[in-house]
Amino acid sequence: MSQYREIEHFPKAWIFRREDPKVTAEDFAQIRLLSETAAANIWRDYISSDHLYPELLDGDHWLTTQACARCGWEARWESDDSVLPEEIIEHLQNWGDDTTVWFCCHSDLCFETTWGVFQRTWKAFLFLDTGPVLLGRKKKQAVQFYSDGTANLSLRG
Repeated sequence: MSQYREIEHFPKAWIFRREDPKVTAEDFAQIRLLSETAAANIWRDYISSDHLYPELLDGDHWLTTQACARCGWEARWESDDSVLPEEIIEHLQNWGDDTTVWFCCHSDLCFETTWGVFQRTWKAFLFLDTGPVLLGRKKKQAVQFYSDGTANLSLRG
């Protein structure tokens, strides 16, 4: 069984096909939708084995207790500037462009790409802004995005 599924079958695949924000064909080819099983494994191993959705994570969860800062992302998202907010870039500064990253919306819905691709396409991903978590393979840093336009910058223990 493949660890990926066809992104074309994702009901909101349109977020990657919009003209604004534009996702190039080259970048789109590097965005992969994990199978439900693979997504569940990433969610369980990196985020939570107790809660399936980000809105169910409580104040005692590591994303909250290990938060080292909070920043805004929405003003930059709505602007013509395509670069992630500086606070997020600084928090993830030791991630190389080829670092594998996961953008996890909930236990059954995770995308895999590289940090370089995510930096260029983050505005498309954030059409899915109901608490998704950005993680890097073998990295301690994480970012959780909220629909109020803010993000928690956290460190996994």
